[in-house]
Amino acid sequence: MGLLAPMAFLGGHLATGLVDVTSDPSALDSEGFWAVVADFEGHLTCARFSDVRQAEGHVLPASPWRGPGTGTWSTSLDRAAYTNGVTRIREHIAAGEVYQANLCRVLSAPVAADADVAALAGLLARYNPAPYAGVVRIPRHGIEVATASPELFVRRAGRSIASGPIKGTGRTEADLLEKDYAENVMIVDLVRNDFGRVCVPGSVAVPDLCAVEKHPGLVHLVSTVRGRLRDGAGWPELLAATFPPGSVTGAPKESALRVIAALETSARGPYCGGIGWVDADRGRGELAVGIRTFWIDRSAGLLRFGTGAGITWGSEPEREWQETELKARRLLSIASSADGTSEHGSAARSPGGGAFGRSV
Repeated sequence: MGLLAPMAFLGGHLATGLVDVTSDPSALDSEGFWAVVADFEGHLTCARFSDVRQAEGHVLPASPWRGPGTGTWSTSLDRAAYTNGVTRIREHIAAGEVYQANLCRVLSAPVAADADVAALAGLLARYNPAPYAGVVRIPRHGIEVATASPELFVRRAGRSIASGPIKGTGRTEADLLEKDYAENVMIVDLVRNDFGRVCVPGSVAVPDLCAVEKHPGLVHLVSTVRGRLRDGAGWPELLAATFPPGSVTGAPKESALRVIAALETSARGPYCGGIGWVDADRGRGELAVGIRTFWIDRSAGLLRFGTGAGITWGSEPEREWQETELKARRLLSIASSADGTSEHGSAARSPGGGAFGRSV
């Protein structure tokens, strides 16, 4: 099969006609419409498109999607490794090295050579609608990403910026614990600090703290942080100050990143990175946190998906494992079907522990 044509569907914008690709964030302050994919590890891809129009979600193909079988998923951390990782993070917290750290695992399954990530994005939009859903397909540059992200990383309109960090997840609001609220407040403080590095002093505010949002199959605690960029600060400075997103790293961020690096066995890639669009001509843009996100790794012939949980002193290892299962269950069922209709199906269990993924 030949390479599929480059395209992006983000924020209601259907973009085609790829013009150029760069890793230079200053391009986002130049001109044109850009699709943006930033890997958690720091690799930035900015793709400028010449043909952009407003469109509804039905522009994405609903089928066919050739997804992997439900029993073919493997996980970078099995149940034992993950729960042990939670215990290790609690030890770091007890030692005063970190207050919270996000522990993630990457699930993988074989994908057909002719699988189209835009078709998967169409299924996600239909069966798991999300406020920051989208797709970026630039095969020649190794970018084939479909996201159903519910979380705003950063929105910019001129000098005004906002973020919507999510911390706290349950099946229903009644499942949310005191630990979830405390975790959210910790990350809000981190985001406020990040914004403070590039914003006008006194402009950073939190108009909403720990609001409950309902999403398909679960609920989240979501806060809002706003600020005003200081003169001379643009996309390069904003990304340098805030990336990777605090809600998927931990606090303090640098300490959490060291803990993560020691425990996780697979690169996160676009999962937990930033995915979105920038209209440089109008000084506007919106990047989501790359959670609830699939990507195709053509070099390995795999479809990948990440899931994780924020770990605090109050975390129980088994409960955190179950949170990663909850976040993955619905989306993997959609991706493992031909048309999204088996969303309540279950993947084969294995000695790795859990519905989604034997250990690798």
